Amino acid sequence: MVPFLPRHPRAALALAFAAAFALGPAHAGEPRHGLSAFGELKYAAGFKQFEYVNPAAPKGGQLSMIGSGGRITFDSFNDFILKGDAAQGLEFLYDSLMVRAGDEPDAVYGLVALSAELADDGRSVTFHMRPEARFADGSALTADDVVFSFETLKAKGHPNYGMSLRDVERAETIDPHTVRYTFKGDLLRDLPLTVATLPIISKSYYATRNFEETTLEPPVGSGPYRIGQFKAGTFVRYDRRDDYWAKDLPVNKGRFNFDQLKYEYYRDRTAELTSLKAGNFDFREEFTSIDWATAYDIASVREGRLVRETLPDETPSGAQGYFINMRREKFKDIRVREALGLAFDYEWTNRNLFFGLYTRTASYFENSPLKASGPPPADELALLEPYRSQLPPAVFGEPVSPPVSDGSGSDRKLLRRAAQLLDEAGWKQAGAVRANGKGEPLTLEILIFSESFERIIAPYLKNLKAIGVDASLRRVDPAQYERRVKSFDFDMVTQRYSMRLTPGVELKSFWGSEAARTDGAFNLAGIADPVVDALIDRVMGAKTRTELDTAARAADRVLRAGHYWVPHWYKAAHNLAYWNKFSRPAVKPKYSRGVIDTWWYDPAKAKQLVMP
Repeated sequence: MVPFLPRHPRAALALAFAAAFALGPAHAGEPRHGLSAFGELKYAAGFKQFEYVNPAAPKGGQLSMIGSGGRITFDSFNDFILKGDAAQGLEFLYDSLMVRAGDEPDAVYGLVALSAELADDGRSVTFHMRPEARFADGSALTADDVVFSFETLKAKGHPNYGMSLRDVERAETIDPHTVRYTFKGDLLRDLPLTVATLPIISKSYYATRNFEETTLEPPVGSGPYRIGQFKAGTFVRYDRRDDYWAKDLPVNKGRFNFDQLKYEYYRDRTAELTSLKAGNFDFREEFTSIDWATAYDIASVREGRLVRETLPDETPSGAQGYFINMRREKFKDIRVREALGLAFDYEWTNRNLFFGLYTRTASYFENSPLKASGPPPADELALLEPYRSQLPPAVFGEPVSPPVSDGSGSDRKLLRRAAQLLDEAGWKQAGAVRANGKGEPLTLEILIFSESFERIIAPYLKNLKAIGVDASLRRVDPAQYERRVKSFDFDMVTQRYSMRLTPGVELKSFWGSEAARTDGAFNLAGIADPVVDALIDRVMGAKTRTELDTAARAADRVLRAGHYWVPHWYKAAHNLAYWNKFSRPAVKPKYSRGVIDTWWYDPAKAKQLVMP
């Protein structure tokens, strides 16, 4: 079983290009080496490297691993479009104008761009580019490539690009090394860094290729790695570029130390773990509690050859749960959705299946300052009161949280309440299965692609059947799962949404009304609530962190009161298992694992390591 999901790959894509940062108004009109939300930067101009790297880290060796994005196959090297299952690691092929710092919640610094200059009115940003920037084929990376990337991603890319770039009016080449973006609308805070973190693709490369098609032709990038050997659905290897133009820039010192990054693909986590123990690959983050608790009691771990280690995860844990598809008529009634939540006995699940290793998720912004708590204070009430007539009364009390069961596995009190809610919603008991006034049975199919979750779902199905729901589990192959999720062809699926400490435009893709109508968007529940839309706009338009936190907490209350999901669990840690042939800096980047970014292959350790 996989009790805690890795961050969703396409959610990670959203975070990559939808970072909610902006240049503070006090610095408008001044060229700066970095941008951050509300104007504060940790690193001054002229900094030598990030504090969490070892600038003298040796280069060499290979890191072979299971990626963190949860993908179990791939058939494409085009991660910019809706079609296909893209390989992991493609982000290492492409540079952007600016790059994120791993020890700040919301700051980026110049990569292709030497500096950025925000207009006094905030309606445009001009990037001054480094003339030495190059693609992997040696061709110059110019402002024309930046403009082409923006226009292509917005018009032809994954729908989430279109949503995030909707208020970016245009990009224009000022000269070969200067590009200006112009914005429209009132929600300007996020837009400078949304465009600063877009991947830059080659205009000349795509002059002879169809951007909108999947392909296994290795593309021409500009980043630190290029695609090496690969076998579709099995593995892909990235080779570090010795000729990488930006390898000595401050933002890259001490980073990208492995000569090769190799992503391994397994369709079964049991086989994956067995292969790790056999030494067939190097590194894996463990998301299965029973395996973390019991499966590593082996000689190689006891002897320190296979390292089992827990690192803190200081990023928001976000929202993981069973998401209910409200596009289906039977789930539009909030009482039905609440009843589905009451049937899940988390306390029994955590004790019997997870060894007590997890904490119940309650908030869409779990494990962060954005999580709502207690009755709404005055600042949150000021945002919520104008919508009181449109909101459930529960929004104005303690935030809605999942019930606490007696841990028996089938808490009769909670199940009786669930049955009562279904009765009130017009789903009456008719034999073993409830039916509505039209005689239609109340069915629920949980869609999965891996057997790992079956053990967790089985007790939940039992309780659903006990309250008269004809509940079933449907496991399909990964490709079919991807297609069905993209087209919202499901009743319920498991998903994890990753949050940032400075959320912004990605919230529209997660829970905005437009995303509910857009195939391939992340709004799996189909949330289409004008109040949620308005509060997301408040988050995006916040001028201070206090305003942002207040708006996010208000949105959290409204989302939680909608019973759009059956909340799961979280852990504020990374459980890592790896063969002892790597070293790393003394300081971990606060907001990332730092493994691929800052670790390095240690030949001395590797020489002493006895593999199976």
